[in-house]
Amino acid sequence: MKTENKNIFLCSATELKSTKNLAICGMLAALGVVLKFVASIDIGQFIRIGFSGIPNRVVDCLFGPVTGGIFGAVLDIIKYFVNPNGPFNPLITLNVVLADIIYGLFLYKKPIKLWRFFAAGVIVKVVCNLIIMTTILATMYGSAFNAIIVPRAIKQLVMWPIDAFIEYGAMIAVTKALASAGMYKKPAAKTV
Repeated sequence: MKTENKNIFLCSATELKSTKNLAICGMLAALGVVLKFVASIDIGQFIRIGFSGIPNRVVDCLFGPVTGGIFGAVLDIIKYFVNPNGPFNPLITLNVVLADIIYGLFLYKKPIKLWRFFAAGVIVKVVCNLIIMTTILATMYGSAFNAIIVPRAIKQLVMWPIDAFIEYGAMIAVTKALASAGMYKKPAAKTV
């Protein structure tokens, strides 16, 4: 398993050498910025269904955890400077990188299966969004961790299946489009 993960990281790092891949990442970054501002649905005070994470999942799936992590960091910083919302905190950016690495480990060079989005999503929702992000927000704004953990936990629980279905559907559509253009080759079925 360690060798497999090492190979995933090495393969993902080599994806950065391709000009075509960098161009795709650039276009997806532009799409991510646009989606952040025009494609979100608010449901109540705490729930927001957003689509700006879709470009991150596409990069994680196509180019792996290393490229996905770098893409996530750059895109997070770009989104912040395009529309600053509170003080910049590099820990938030590192949290985004961690989430992209987790998704990259589950999706890169593997068949697109709904369970992969659910599995990666639950880890990201609990570790990155609930534990790490709640700690960062509590520290930044002087809030009690216990006071904000419950509404954040409810939000993560509600958003987990919604995000998994949205990301899975988007990846199916993107890979079909890329395959028809000759830019995507379906991974071998033997990979679980």
